[in-house]
Amino acid sequence: MRIGMVCPYTWDVPGGVQEHVKDLAEALIGLGHEVSVISPADDDTPLPGYVVPAGRAVPVPYNGSVARLAFGPLSAARVRRWVKEGGFDVLHVHEPAAPSLSLLACWVADGPIVATAHTANPRSRVMHAAYLALQTALEKISGWIAVSEAARTTLVEHMGGDAVLIPNGVTVSRYEKASPLPGWPGEGGVLGFLGRMEEPRKGLDVLLRAFELLAARRPGLRLLVAGPGDLDEVRAKVPEAVRDRLILLGQVTQEDKARFYHSVDVFCAPNTGGESFGVVLIEAMAAGAPIVASDLDAFQLVLRDGRAGELFPAGDPAALAAAASRLLDDPSLRTRLSSAAADAVRAYDWPMVARDVVKVYEAVVPSVVGKVTVNL
Repeated sequence: MRIGMVCPYTWDVPGGVQEHVKDLAEALIGLGHEVSVISPADDDTPLPGYVVPAGRAVPVPYNGSVARLAFGPLSAARVRRWVKEGGFDVLHVHEPAAPSLSLLACWVADGPIVATAHTANPRSRVMHAAYLALQTALEKISGWIAVSEAARTTLVEHMGGDAVLIPNGVTVSRYEKASPLPGWPGEGGVLGFLGRMEEPRKGLDVLLRAFELLAARRPGLRLLVAGPGDLDEVRAKVPEAVRDRLILLGQVTQEDKARFYHSVDVFCAPNTGGESFGVVLIEAMAAGAPIVASDLDAFQLVLRDGRAGELFPAGDPAALAAAASRLLDDPSLRTRLSSAAADAVRAYDWPMVARDVVKVYEAVVPSVVGKVTVNL
């Protein structure tokens, strides 16, 4: 099958949707399909051979974050040309309600279109208004996928219809075989955080307050933080007395991200809301890292209601500190949670997830005669 896939967010800035598109495309290629991805990216950005750049992205506030999207005449022309020349059997667009390439592709294309909803944002007036304004484009979609029950609920509430629930994936082998970063984890215990530091819903401030509580009675405890953000600003948020025990790596490569999870004794996911799934959780699970996570619905599902990781009330630093302390003091509990997580994460291995996505493609392709074409 020849598949055209549309990524709405710029390729060179890390994000859950970009990672999903990249890993799904490579899993589909591994299953023998032909895949071409179009994504916002400058022409001089290094890209995999299967990715086509659609021009520079601009920052736009979206779903509690700042997304880098492409939406303009240059991008529209490149999407039109890509669809016309692609000869795709099916077009797979991600986040089509976002003002970016996926929406443009829905406007210009005719033929079988599958869309994946990633966003969990219930009772959003903006999303409901966007659907009403963009209804003619979104009605072209032949089949919907949601990465979580929360994303599916958002889709149903704002756009009607329904979606097949197919979760995010993880390349398990990439994470389970990685080695720790040099010198880690060491003695005294290490907590870990990976995410965009400046984004409030990722919950780093909650973890910093929990670390301050723990550090006072655990003189060897360190906090290892990876992800994009202002390192000096983050460092200034902890008391000077424990500042040297806060290690900020900044943005890390894919290889070092896998190694990061093996470098901590407890991985912390203190997110406060707006998460439809939890990609960092399944990455950490694949690496065998014991996990403490906030009790968001999406996290509870992935962690099997606490059987594959400790849960604490979202936004509560004291509860996070207590949960992390239990794991630090109990190696057998960490081993038990790690083993349960390794078992649970097998359901999210990309080859398995990709096969489920192909079933959706096969369900919509026979319903439309011919390949995806440009709407003239």
